Amino acid sequence: MTGLLEVVATHAADAERAEAGGADRLEVVGDRAYGGLSPEPALVGQVRRATSLPIRVVLRLREGYGTDGGEVARLRGLVDAYRAVGADGVVLGFLNGHTEVDASVVTEILDDPDFGWTFHRAVDACISTDRAWRELRGLPGLDQVLTAGSARGVAEGLDDLVARARSDEFARSVIMAGGGLQPEHVPWLVRAGVRAFHIGASARPLGSWKAYVDADLVGTWRRLVDDAVRHADG
Repeated sequence: MTGLLEVVATHAADAERAEAGGADRLEVVGDRAYGGLSPEPALVGQVRRATSLPIRVVLRLREGYGTDGGEVARLRGLVDAYRAVGADGVVLGFLNGHTEVDASVVTEILDDPDFGWTFHRAVDACISTDRAWRELRGLPGLDQVLTAGSARGVAEGLDDLVARARSDEFARSVIMAGGGLQPEHVPWLVRAGVRAFHIGASARPLGSWKAYVDADLVGTWRRLVDDAVRHADG
C-alpha cells in the first residue's frame, strides 16, 4: 500500500510537473489570497488537459469560512462548471456564526454528490473540533478532510492529529494532513494510520508560490511517503 500525495496546482504547468514527480491528485486553486480562492473554470479546463491525475477544485469566494445565500447560488454554479470541464471533485468547508461546521450550507451547495470531495481546513478553526468531527461523519460524499490539527499548522497540531487518528477510525480513514506539513511529520502521522498528505509551497523551489511546482521536489515527497508507509506496514 502507498499513501496518497496531493499537490496544489495554480497553473497547467504545475499539473504537468506534479504528475511527473509522482503526485496522486491535484488541488486546483485560483488566487492564493486567504489561503486559496476558487479559480476560473477556464483554468480548471487547462489543468484538466495538462494531466491525467484526479482534480479537486477549491470552492471558496472570500476570506474566512462563512458564506451567505447569494454566494451559495454562485458556489452551486461553480460546482457544475468545474465538473463540466473535467474536475473530479471539490474542496470546501463552511462554518456558521458559532464556528461550527455549517452542514446545511455544505449540503445545499453539494446536494447529494455523485463524486468524492474534501472538507478543507475550516475544521481547524472550529471552536470544538470534537463536535466538528461528529458533524463531518454525516456529510454525504465526504471522503477526505484536509487538516493540520491546528489553525496554526501541522507543527502545532501534530499531537492532536496523531491522537485523533489513533482513537477515531472514521477520522483515520479520511484525514489528509496538510498546512505547513514538514518531512519530519510524515513518519509520526503514518504510524498513527494517516495515509494521505497535502503539499503546496513545499513542492516549489524555495517554498515560493511564484515558482512552478518542481517535479524533483514532488518526487522527494513521493518517496518519503511511500517509505514511511512501507516501513509502518512491515
